[in-house]
Amino acid sequence: MNNIIGEITVIIVDDHPLFRQGVIDVLSMSEDIKVIAEASNGEEGLTLIRSLQPDIAIVDINLPGLNGQQITQQGVQEKLLTRFILLTAYDDREQVMHSAWAGAAGYCSKDIEPIKLIQAIHEISLGNYFLEEKILTKIEFEEWKKSRMENAHHLYSEPGSPFHPLSSREMEVLSCVVDGKSNKEIANVLGISHQTVKNHVTSILRKFAVDDRTQAVVYALRRGWVQLADDKNNDWQE
Repeated sequence: MNNIIGEITVIIVDDHPLFRQGVIDVLSMSEDIKVIAEASNGEEGLTLIRSLQPDIAIVDINLPGLNGQQITQQGVQEKLLTRFILLTAYDDREQVMHSAWAGAAGYCSKDIEPIKLIQAIHEISLGNYFLEEKILTKIEFEEWKKSRMENAHHLYSEPGSPFHPLSSREMEVLSCVVDGKSNKEIANVLGISHQTVKNHVTSILRKFAVDDRTQAVVYALRRGWVQLADDKNNDWQE
């Protein structure tokens, strides 16, 4: 519950301190928006959201640990009253759909105009939605989701997981690819045949509509589906 009538409480979750401060500075332009906490990773962010129950959580999609879509889905499953706005540096149509299916009420590129972000927060606090730079009512949002679902190119392999079009095994293979492992090394780690690994890699490239392993890793990184650790090398070739 808000302490002040009409006040909109906000938590910001982003792993870049300078960007978090920038958002705080932008929101300070609005007298009825109050940032009550900030977090630098997914787990910390979800913990704060659970304990403080803000009206709005502004969450980066690509985070260390839990990504923004996973935080959103968890919050929705737990029936938290917080509504989620997801931010991304890589704005694309497919990512908008993933965010909406996860339960986000808003989706914004990080280069959004400050006044637009403030407007989005106000509208979402009233029960509306902000997608593709447009304000949508609940009915319009459901119609938007239905139309996008009908036109979606990917079928999601794991029921209940809207975050990527890969099966659990394909995600394991992709994680190994991100680690720089060859097909032979992946086969040894996962206890499967070399041919099976090749089949999974081929399937990943097809689902991502990319030509090689490097492009697949970049594609997944941009969408927050995998993370590069500091001690991981960038040699993605066989």
